[in-house]
Amino acid sequence: MDDPKTNSVLDEGNRLFLQGKLHEAISYYDKILSEDPKHLSSLNNKGYALSKLKDFENAMKCYDAALLISPTDLSVLVNKISSFRKQGNFEDAISICNNILDKNPKYNIALYHKERILFSMGKYRESISCCNQILEDYPENGDVLYDKSCNFVMLSENDTALSLLEHAISQGVQYKVKAKKSETFKQFSNNARFQKLIL
Repeated sequence: MDDPKTNSVLDEGNRLFLQGKLHEAISYYDKILSEDPKHLSSLNNKGYALSKLKDFENAMKCYDAALLISPTDLSVLVNKISSFRKQGNFEDAISICNNILDKNPKYNIALYHKERILFSMGKYRESISCCNQILEDYPENGDVLYDKSCNFVMLSENDTALSLLEHAISQGVQYKVKAKKSETFKQFSNNARFQKLIL
């Protein structure tokens, strides 16, 4: 049974985390962990806060400790994928994605990480395949439409890329801003269709 005092401390840590006060949040998670070193949520949340601070080594220690307690916890596994991805450790990140997807083929959060990792690895067709799987369930997902567009840019399939970008922009103006700032779309600086999309 959950302890109300622990839950209150955890809630305060999470509130501080959401305010971007990561060091303070960690101190609250540590209060819980000093009394209960196997408190799963505190380990996971502390790891996530450390990852946000780019302290990946200690973040990984938290995730590994949490996975010793609950080896299949999806939240912890996804956070570990994210940390690996941010460090450029794509092989380990993909391995965890694949393990999750073997058991949960439609787990879109793992698919989302996988499509981004594959893009970073230059495996654009495989990334597009992951995007397509997500878009089957969420055809208007702007993030995935944008990522799929980027893959097509890298494959020099420009008409498809711009059609997807247009679809992404129809989901939110943030994709227009993202495309303007993106290295991926720099080659379109003189493309009239692209210029019209980002105006």
